[in-house]
Amino acid sequence: MAAGVRIGIFTLIGMRLRRVVPARIVNPLVKATKAGLDLSVDKLEAHYLAGGNVDRVVNALIAAQRANIPLEFERAAAIDLAGRDVLEAVQMSVNPKVIETPKVSAVAKDGIEVMVKAKVTVRANIDRLVGGAGEETILARVGEGIVTTVGSALSHKEVLENPDKISRTVLDKSLHAGTAFEILSIDIADVDVGRNIGAQLQTDQAEADKRIAQAKAEERRAMAVAKEQEMKAQVQEMRAKVVEAEAEVPKAMATALREGKLGVMDYYNMRNIIADTQMRDSISRLGKDDKQEKNE
Repeated sequence: MAAGVRIGIFTLIGMRLRRVVPARIVNPLVKATKAGLDLSVDKLEAHYLAGGNVDRVVNALIAAQRANIPLEFERAAAIDLAGRDVLEAVQMSVNPKVIETPKVSAVAKDGIEVMVKAKVTVRANIDRLVGGAGEETILARVGEGIVTTVGSALSHKEVLENPDKISRTVLDKSLHAGTAFEILSIDIADVDVGRNIGAQLQTDQAEADKRIAQAKAEERRAMAVAKEQEMKAQVQEMRAKVVEAEAEVPKAMATALREGKLGVMDYYNMRNIIADTQMRDSISRLGKDDKQEKNE
């Protein structure tokens, strides 16, 4: 009553019955009345029962009134129930906030990595606080703009010489569309030169090509070894057949002598030829051994 807020005793009793702490309603109402705001007990109590912060909403309405920002109670209550700090939003509308992005790594067309850190000055847009994207979206869009701008540069030197080109390109894309903020400016705080990504990729490609060539060479060597083993097996098989055939020669000669198909003189002539061949072979081997001894 001293503050000019008239609340009946039955209204206070009703708050108790509805498990509403009267101080949570009366104190903000006194504050709003002193500030010249026309708020009803029913609106504040309904917002409290809905799970909202009545004191924060009233403070936001008072701050918006002092800053000549049009803000109705229903809008402030909706922002509060949406999980956003309505008082902070009003303060950010008056005093813009600076958001610093982490270092964003991008690669220019010459293959040099450029790391950029930017500072984004934003102002809250109260009309888009409900349903609008937050700071994470702003940071993601700014990072995308930085990567696009650096990636389209012919050389990393071009980025180092004109860092404001990044700011202009990002601002021209209207990154604040659909967000709860309005981007006022984007300032490039730091630009560093990183690794030579192009050279590293070429080195990795060369190493991969080398491994492929080594694998193919190993495959060819294995095939050659297998072919050699196969040929050796065939030679061994042929030798076995020759030995088997030579074992059949005495039997064939004995059969021929028995049946009269081979005469005794023919047999002795054949033996002489074999002995002569063995002698010639021995002489040739002796000549080779003498030459080898002379060479040694």
